[in-house]
Amino acid sequence: MTHRSARPWKARATATLVGLLAVTTGVASAHEPSTDADTSGRKGPRSWSERTLQSMTLEQKVGQLFVADVWGLSADEAHSGNQEKYGVDTPAEVVRKYQVGGVIYFNHAGTDNIETPRQVAELSNGLQRAALESKPRIPLIVSVDQEGGRVTRIADHATEYPSAMAFGASRDIEGARTAAAISATELRAMGINQDFAPVADVNSNPLNPVIGSRSFSSDAELAGDFVAAQVDGYENSGRAAQRVSAAAKHFPGHGDAKDDSHVGLPVIDRSETDWRTHDLPPFRSAIEAGIDVIMTAHISVPSLDPSGDPATLSKPIMTGLLREELGYDGVVVTDSLGMAGVRQMYPDAEIPVRALEAGVDQMLMPPDLDAAIDGVLDAVRSGRLTEERIDESVLRILDMKQSRGIVTHPVVPVSKVDRVVGIDEHREAVQEITDRSTTVLRNDADLLPLPADAEKVLVTGWNRPDYPGYAAEPVAALAEALGERTDADVTALSTGTAPNPGTIDDAASAATEADVVIVLTNGLRTSEAQRELVTRLTSTDTPVIAVAVQEPYDPGHADVPTWITTYDWRAVTMTSLAKVLVGERSPEGTLPVAVPHGDDPTRIQYPFGHGLTW
Repeated sequence: MTHRSARPWKARATATLVGLLAVTTGVASAHEPSTDADTSGRKGPRSWSERTLQSMTLEQKVGQLFVADVWGLSADEAHSGNQEKYGVDTPAEVVRKYQVGGVIYFNHAGTDNIETPRQVAELSNGLQRAALESKPRIPLIVSVDQEGGRVTRIADHATEYPSAMAFGASRDIEGARTAAAISATELRAMGINQDFAPVADVNSNPLNPVIGSRSFSSDAELAGDFVAAQVDGYENSGRAAQRVSAAAKHFPGHGDAKDDSHVGLPVIDRSETDWRTHDLPPFRSAIEAGIDVIMTAHISVPSLDPSGDPATLSKPIMTGLLREELGYDGVVVTDSLGMAGVRQMYPDAEIPVRALEAGVDQMLMPPDLDAAIDGVLDAVRSGRLTEERIDESVLRILDMKQSRGIVTHPVVPVSKVDRVVGIDEHREAVQEITDRSTTVLRNDADLLPLPADAEKVLVTGWNRPDYPGYAAEPVAALAEALGERTDADVTALSTGTAPNPGTIDDAASAATEADVVIVLTNGLRTSEAQRELVTRLTSTDTPVIAVAVQEPYDPGHADVPTWITTYDWRAVTMTSLAKVLVGERSPEGTLPVAVPHGDDPTRIQYPFGHGLTW
């Protein structure tokens, strides 16, 4: 067994996979020119955009600035959620009433937009037709948060891919590009033309409660390389009809936060110099790669703007830094305006006005759309905002719709969806990429690969939250993948997210009957119950392998002789883990972050680049 230091990540490549995808699905290499005639683009003619803008009323222009969440599986499905928020019954009626510029899909919190790929395509087509019914007949931007890993909205029938941090662990830049190209192809087939990915935040704070494994790395250069590759994969691979707009998030950088902007306003205490060193590079890489969209962060950064305003509403940050210094002239979209981080200081009608004053173009999911639209209209009519300022943002949005081919191809062929989404070629390609990410941190008991004489294996520990949008439960998924690769009797015993004493007793009892125990963990720092489970299991005479299945920081909170981290718990990742456990593959992952001992960042237990192999 050897310790492997961090390899030069720019040397990693999966050119053969990109070639395979070009043959089987029409996804060309990101470096190959498209054979489609792309008649537009941000630098090209703006004839459609300009003509359309000139024909719009002020109310129609303001509608284009908003992205709405809608409830229902079909455009014409009546749902109480639409009635409660918008005063109409169906998603199509929301689009017609407000003439919004875009919609966003979810699969939780009762929105119920996602069931199958064909259903999503039909929903997208129905909403596009609703948008095109009224002059000036502007199609929608249809968005989704499909980052990979735990932020995956379309899972069961689409090709799953791992978290950003898993890519960072693989050091496989081309693999990340390929995964983005596959995702873009599948999303576009379902009528989705914008993905709110990749995450450009640098996860420099191990205590970060909201970014974590959604980030590629704590190293700004490494994160920037992956961000640029994924922007290229989303926006440039394959034919124009296979591409989507990417959105780098969350500017100016959410990676050092210790608080969650969903529930409060995080304050980032970095100096401006540190921000330029640690947070800025991936966003600069995204801009240089031609990113269509930058998403804002609801965070306060006093060194960049001492006012205390969240960055979303900060002119020094959105205009001074992003627009003027970095030269970015694409679309800027807010993070959800329903989050507490942006709602603490101003009322809902004031927030979009301040966002526009700051330099933002699109407002995502305002909690009160009527108040938000009226707030902007009142600001224009009073002279606080000029109509020229509204035109500036609307033109950017229209340009993006034109450049992405949404204007010429607003609907998608539903009959072709099953030939594109979740096909074997895509799944196999992403599985091969994911196989490079499993990272072995410790193997002191020499349990890896699993001993040949291990006749009974217990897989236990953390399982996913019980709500839609999550694929196979990881304990069961790992047990199934192991069962396919070993003659041992493999038992699955999930203990939930916070096992009670009785559940812990059951797991410890089952451990005494096994030859090896594999325990999955997720968030040991904040889960006393999970820590107690690990302690009880390691106190038996049965050897234990611990696996951190989300953030890689769990090994700093429990002393187990054998530690693995996977950065993600989806079925594709559990399959990669099983291959390492049985010796089908050697581990290739190396840490893209440093893992501290406990909560002390000055005591590094496993350094950046650490990883064992054999």
